[in-house]
Amino acid sequence: MTKPLTLRQIEVIRAVMVAGTIQGAAKLMGVSAPGVSRLLKYTEDTVGIRLFERKGGVFLPASEARMIFAVVEQVHREVGNLNEAVALLRRGDGSVLSFASAPSIAQFIAARVIRSLRQTFPHLGIDLNVLKIEETADYLLLERGEFVVMSSPSTNPALVSRPLAKGRLVVIVPEGHALAAREAISIHELAREAVIGVDPEDPYGAVLAQPFIDVGLTPHFSMRGRFAQTVVSLVRHGLGVALIDEFSVAEVYMPGLVQRPLREPSTIVPYALMKRGRVLSSFAEDAIERFRAELVGASGAPAG
Repeated sequence: MTKPLTLRQIEVIRAVMVAGTIQGAAKLMGVSAPGVSRLLKYTEDTVGIRLFERKGGVFLPASEARMIFAVVEQVHREVGNLNEAVALLRRGDGSVLSFASAPSIAQFIAARVIRSLRQTFPHLGIDLNVLKIEETADYLLLERGEFVVMSSPSTNPALVSRPLAKGRLVVIVPEGHALAAREAISIHELAREAVIGVDPEDPYGAVLAQPFIDVGLTPHFSMRGRFAQTVVSLVRHGLGVALIDEFSVAEVYMPGLVQRPLREPSTIVPYALMKRGRVLSSFAEDAIERFRAELVGASGAPAG
């Protein structure tokens, strides 16, 4: 019984067909002429028929092999189509990456990740949603998107929470505020001011309230906002001071706002949340790693 042809053998048949000589075929394939000659002989032995007739140094298709050459051409076109499809996939043509983020991460970190993705995959469609933590489960379980980046892990057993980085909490005050002159601000100093916060019953709000609780204080807020961007805006307009995660103020220049380290130790860990058992696309895995890099780069917290 004859062995099936390999793609390499199909390649050598077509190369000899197109070039008409062993030397020409070798140049097309980027190999040595003796290598082409040996592979051609082995291929003819494999199919059990003569493929070419040699006339005046030129290799002409043997009449009995014409049907083979027609199929070889078809295979070559299909391989070319496959390579083109792979190239399109690498560029992101026709693909859409859907993911979501918490508002605190969407404003600066997610924007940087998307910019980086588009530089690598200029034709990749991107669908970014901004979600509250309670909206995450439906978004992932109904497969509206592949992953969500949140400021806290999920307690839903159907979801997987992958830690991405370790960040700190910082104090933000309006420009010109008395605390703006400090190199670092303690939680006790902050508590004496009009503090703008987030409901401690909210997972993100609970992270922001923890430094108060750690020193035996009950956080009292002069006003509350639902999202980090709202808190930042209220502080910028001179309505109070706030404790916030450093990722929410990850720009070098934010007019009207001064940020200072919190003197007491504090930690916030962003997570990538995914549906348990779902295999992510290569674009999603790539994006998650870019989120990790951007978050680590924006963090002043020590690793570990």
